[in-house]
Amino acid sequence: MIFIETTFFTKYLPSYLTDDEYSELQDFLMQKPDAGALIKGTGGLRKLRWPSDNKGKRGGVRIIYYWQTKLDQFYMMTIYGKNEMSDLSSDDKKELKKILARW
Repeated sequence: MIFIETTFFTKYLPSYLTDDEYSELQDFLMQKPDAGALIKGTGGLRKLRWPSDNKGKRGGVRIIYYWQTKLDQFYMMTIYGKNEMSDLSSDDKKELKKILARW
């Protein structure tokens, strides 16, 4: 399986997850690619709650990704802390859907 990251995801990833935590996330997604909750109106994007810094799921990060089943690829769209934003806005969803359509 291949992980493809947006520039935004790559830029902010180190602020939220260590290399080891990101490796654990990738391993988890390879075993359970549909683990994230589907986000309505986004063309198949998923939101996954992931623990970070011993905060557990509730205090961790949110990862927005897309699983391309035919190619076994993960598109890592964005990452943010739960304390920064609870849900994506309508504009965020539209923008992420546009980015996904270009891939």
